[in-house]
Amino acid sequence: MAKTDLFYPEKMGRIILMGMEEVMGCNGVNMIIQLASLESLIPRPHPARTKRIFSFETIGLIQGTLEQAYGPRGGRGLALRIGRACFKYGLKEYGSMLGLTEMAFRLLPLSTKLHTGAKSFSDLFNKHTDQRVRIEEREDRIYWHIERCPLCWQRKTSEPACHMAVGLLQEALYWLSGGKVFNVEETACIACGDPACTIVIDKAPIS
Repeated sequence: MAKTDLFYPEKMGRIILMGMEEVMGCNGVNMIIQLASLESLIPRPHPARTKRIFSFETIGLIQGTLEQAYGPRGGRGLALRIGRACFKYGLKEYGSMLGLTEMAFRLLPLSTKLHTGAKSFSDLFNKHTDQRVRIEEREDRIYWHIERCPLCWQRKTSEPACHMAVGLLQEALYWLSGGKVFNVEETACIACGDPACTIVIDKAPIS
Protein backbone atom coordinates (compact mmCIF):
# COMPACT_ATOMS: atom_id res chain seq x y z
CA MET A 1 0.00 0.00 0.00
CA ALA A 2 1.39 3.39 -0.99
CA LYS A 3 2.25 5.79 1.75
CA THR A 4 -0.47 8.28 0.78
CA ASP A 5 -3.37 5.80 0.66
CA LEU A 6 -4.51 6.36 4.27
CA PHE A 7 -6.12 9.51 5.62
CA TYR A 8 -8.00 11.36 8.32
CA PRO A 9 -10.84 13.69 7.29
CA GLU A 10 -9.77 17.28 6.87
CA LYS A 11 -11.64 18.39 9.98
CA MET A 12 -9.67 15.93 12.14
CA GLY A 13 -6.49 17.41 10.71
CA ARG A 14 -7.87 20.81 11.64
CA ILE A 15 -8.45 19.57 15.21
CA ILE A 16 -4.81 18.44 15.46
CA LEU A 17 -3.54 21.82 14.23
CA MET A 18 -5.87 23.67 16.63
CA GLY A 19 -4.62 21.53 19.52
CA MET A 20 -1.02 22.26 18.50
CA GLU A 21 -1.70 25.99 18.32
CA GLU A 22 -3.31 26.02 21.77
CA VAL A 23 -0.25 24.34 23.29
CA MET A 24 2.58 25.83 21.21
CA GLY A 25 1.26 29.09 19.81
CA CYS A 26 1.10 30.00 16.12
CA ASN A 27 4.86 30.48 15.75
CA GLY A 28 5.62 27.13 17.37
CA VAL A 29 3.23 25.33 15.02
CA ASN A 30 4.70 27.07 11.98
CA MET A 31 8.21 26.06 13.06
CA ILE A 32 7.21 22.38 13.30
CA ILE A 33 5.40 22.53 9.95
CA GLN A 34 8.43 24.08 8.26
CA LEU A 35 10.85 21.57 9.83
CA ALA A 36 8.60 18.77 8.56
CA SER A 37 8.43 20.37 5.08
CA LEU A 38 4.64 20.59 5.34
CA GLU A 39 4.32 24.27 4.38
CA SER A 40 0.95 23.67 2.69
CA LEU A 41 -0.53 23.40 6.21
CA ILE A 42 0.47 26.93 7.24
CA PRO A 43 -2.64 28.78 5.94
CA ARG A 44 -5.13 28.36 8.79
CA PRO A 45 -7.80 27.72 9.89
CA HIS A 46 -8.44 24.74 7.63
CA PRO A 47 -12.00 23.92 6.59
CA ALA A 48 -13.96 21.49 8.77
CA ARG A 49 -14.70 19.17 5.86
CA THR A 50 -15.23 15.41 6.02
CA LYS A 51 -13.19 14.59 2.90
CA ARG A 52 -10.29 12.29 3.79
CA ILE A 53 -7.25 14.28 2.66
CA PHE A 54 -5.12 14.68 5.83
CA SER A 55 -2.62 11.89 5.29
CA PHE A 56 -1.17 9.45 7.81
CA GLU A 57 2.24 10.47 6.46
CA THR A 58 1.56 14.07 7.56
CA ILE A 59 0.42 13.04 11.04
CA GLY A 60 3.45 10.79 11.55
CA LEU A 61 5.77 13.58 10.39
CA ILE A 62 4.25 16.02 12.87
CA GLN A 63 4.77 13.65 15.81
CA GLY A 64 8.30 12.78 14.70
CA THR A 65 9.25 16.43 14.16
CA LEU A 66 8.07 17.38 17.66
CA GLU A 67 10.60 14.92 19.05
CA GLN A 68 13.29 16.09 16.62
CA ALA A 69 12.79 19.73 17.60
CA TYR A 70 12.34 19.34 21.37
CA GLY A 71 14.08 16.04 22.11
CA PRO A 72 12.33 12.75 22.98
CA ARG A 73 11.17 13.87 26.42
CA GLY A 74 10.14 17.40 25.39
CA GLY A 75 8.41 16.17 22.25
CA ARG A 76 6.56 13.53 24.24
CA GLY A 77 5.35 16.09 26.76
CA LEU A 78 4.13 18.45 24.04
CA ALA A 79 2.37 15.63 22.19
CA LEU A 80 0.55 14.54 25.36
CA ARG A 81 -0.66 18.13 25.91
CA ILE A 82 -1.66 18.46 22.27
CA GLY A 83 -3.64 15.22 22.48
CA ARG A 84 -5.48 16.51 25.55
CA ALA A 85 -6.25 19.80 23.79
CA CYS A 86 -7.50 17.91 20.72
CA PHE A 87 -10.17 16.19 22.79
CA LYS A 88 -11.83 19.52 23.58
CA TYR A 89 -12.04 20.48 19.91
CA GLY A 90 -13.02 16.97 18.90
CA LEU A 91 -15.87 16.98 21.42
CA LYS A 92 -17.26 20.14 19.81
CA GLU A 93 -17.14 18.52 16.37
CA TYR A 94 -18.26 14.98 17.18
CA GLY A 95 -19.73 14.89 20.71
CA SER A 96 -23.34 15.33 19.67
CA MET A 97 -23.06 12.78 16.87
CA LEU A 98 -21.64 10.22 19.31
CA GLY A 99 -24.25 10.97 21.97
CA LEU A 100 -21.56 11.76 24.52
CA THR A 101 -22.92 15.21 25.34
CA GLU A 102 -26.48 14.01 26.02
CA MET A 103 -27.64 14.30 29.64
CA ALA A 104 -28.73 10.63 29.64
CA PHE A 105 -25.14 9.59 28.93
CA ARG A 106 -23.67 11.92 31.54
CA LEU A 107 -25.90 10.33 34.22
CA LEU A 108 -24.77 6.76 33.54
CA PRO A 109 -22.58 4.90 36.10
CA LEU A 110 -18.85 5.36 35.47
CA SER A 111 -18.31 1.74 34.42
CA THR A 112 -21.06 2.05 31.80
CA LYS A 113 -19.69 5.37 30.55
CA LEU A 114 -16.23 3.84 30.13
CA HIS A 115 -17.62 0.89 28.16
CA THR A 116 -19.97 2.97 26.01
CA GLY A 117 -17.48 5.79 25.52
CA ALA A 118 -14.70 3.44 24.37
CA LYS A 119 -17.05 1.78 21.88
CA SER A 120 -18.34 5.10 20.52
CA PHE A 121 -14.86 6.58 20.31
CA SER A 122 -13.42 3.58 18.46
CA ASP A 123 -16.40 3.55 16.09
CA LEU A 124 -15.69 7.19 15.24
CA PHE A 125 -12.19 6.34 14.01
CA ASN A 126 -13.22 3.09 12.32
CA LYS A 127 -16.11 4.65 10.41
CA HIS A 128 -14.79 8.12 9.57
CA THR A 129 -11.03 7.62 9.15
CA ASP A 130 -8.62 5.04 7.73
CA GLN A 131 -7.33 4.36 11.25
CA ARG A 132 -8.38 1.01 12.71
CA VAL A 133 -9.06 0.56 16.42
CA ARG A 134 -9.99 -2.64 18.24
CA ILE A 135 -11.25 -2.55 21.81
CA GLU A 136 -10.45 -5.38 24.20
CA GLU A 137 -12.17 -5.11 27.55
CA ARG A 138 -11.29 -7.04 30.70
CA GLU A 139 -12.52 -6.78 34.25
CA ASP A 140 -10.04 -4.11 35.35
CA ARG A 141 -8.66 -2.71 32.09
CA ILE A 142 -9.54 -1.53 28.61
CA TYR A 143 -7.03 -2.25 25.83
CA TRP A 144 -7.13 0.28 22.99
CA HIS A 145 -5.43 -1.49 20.07
CA ILE A 146 -4.63 0.77 17.09
CA GLU A 147 -4.04 -1.74 14.32
CA ARG A 148 -3.49 0.92 11.65
CA CYS A 149 -1.93 3.98 13.26
CA PRO A 150 -1.16 7.41 11.80
CA LEU A 151 0.84 8.73 14.77
CA CYS A 152 3.81 6.41 14.26
CA TRP A 153 3.27 5.99 10.52
CA GLN A 154 6.50 4.88 8.80
CA ARG A 155 8.54 5.51 11.96
CA LYS A 156 11.03 3.27 13.74
CA THR A 157 11.49 3.96 17.44
CA SER A 158 12.90 2.21 20.49
CA GLU A 159 9.93 3.19 22.69
CA PRO A 160 6.18 3.58 22.06
CA ALA A 161 5.64 6.85 20.20
CA CYS A 162 1.87 7.53 19.95
CA HIS A 163 1.81 10.19 22.65
CA MET A 164 -1.01 12.27 21.14
CA ALA A 165 -3.31 9.25 21.36
CA VAL A 166 -2.38 8.76 25.01
CA GLY A 167 -3.11 12.43 25.75
CA LEU A 168 -6.41 12.27 23.87
CA LEU A 169 -7.54 9.25 25.90
CA GLN A 170 -6.35 10.81 29.17
CA GLU A 171 -8.51 13.86 28.55
CA ALA A 172 -11.47 11.78 27.34
CA LEU A 173 -11.38 9.78 30.59
CA TYR A 174 -11.04 12.95 32.68
CA TRP A 175 -14.12 14.39 30.96
CA LEU A 176 -16.14 11.15 31.04
CA SER A 177 -15.54 10.68 34.77
CA GLY A 178 -16.20 14.28 35.79
CA GLY A 179 -12.61 15.07 36.73
CA LYS A 180 -10.97 11.79 37.74
CA VAL A 181 -7.45 10.80 36.66
CA PHE A 182 -6.74 7.37 35.17
CA ASN A 183 -3.54 5.49 34.41
CA VAL A 184 -3.16 5.41 30.61
CA GLU A 185 -0.02 3.84 29.15
CA GLU A 186 1.09 2.77 25.70
CA THR A 187 2.70 -0.66 26.11
CA ALA A 188 3.24 -1.69 22.47
CA CYS A 189 3.81 0.26 19.26
CA ILE A 190 4.02 -0.57 15.56
CA ALA A 191 7.08 1.72 15.36
CA CYS A 192 8.84 -0.67 17.78
CA GLY A 193 7.97 -3.68 15.63
CA ASP A 194 4.81 -4.70 17.48
CA PRO A 195 1.72 -5.81 15.51
CA ALA A 196 -0.41 -2.97 16.92
CA CYS A 197 -0.13 0.13 19.07
CA THR A 198 -1.70 -0.87 22.38
CA ILE A 199 -2.78 1.66 25.00
CA VAL A 200 -3.78 0.18 28.35
CA ILE A 201 -6.40 2.01 30.43
CA ASP A 202 -7.01 1.12 34.06
CA LYS A 203 -10.76 1.24 34.78
CA ALA A 204 -10.22 2.34 38.37
CA PRO A 205 -9.17 6.00 38.65
CA ILE A 206 -5.97 7.00 40.42
CA SER A 207 -7.69 9.97 42.01
